[in-house]
Amino acid sequence: QVQLVESGGGLVQPGGSLRLSCAASGRTFNRYAMGWFRRAPGKEREFVATITQSGGSTDYADSVKGRFTISRDNAKNTVYLQMNSLKAEDTAVYYCAATVTRTVVVGVNYWGQGTQVTVSS
Repeated sequence: QVQLVESGGGLVQPGGSLRLSCAASGRTFNRYAMGWFRRAPGKEREFVATITQSGGSTDYADSVKGRFTISRDNAKNTVYLQMNSLKAEDTAVYYCAATVTRTVVVGVNYWGQGTQVTVSS
């Protein structure tokens, strides 16, 4: 069992930055590819970013490419999402995800509880 706890959400102005963190329990963090999804009000949950077990490969949704960066620190059992140039349409609850496959796009084994990001002036 893996428990995921997100932090770092909040209110930010358009054009600003936030860094989300997701801390994982257990000693097997490096067995899991990690990723982020988000759910905006009234919309379905959507993929944001994913990173392989070693951190050597990443992938992003087109809507965040060039603005968001996913990274991980296996020594700290933590995955990050650096979000720059934030837009109002990035407002959503952001969820951390873990998978035994190479990418969370294929499937998710564990979910975090979510952290709210609000982009507004």
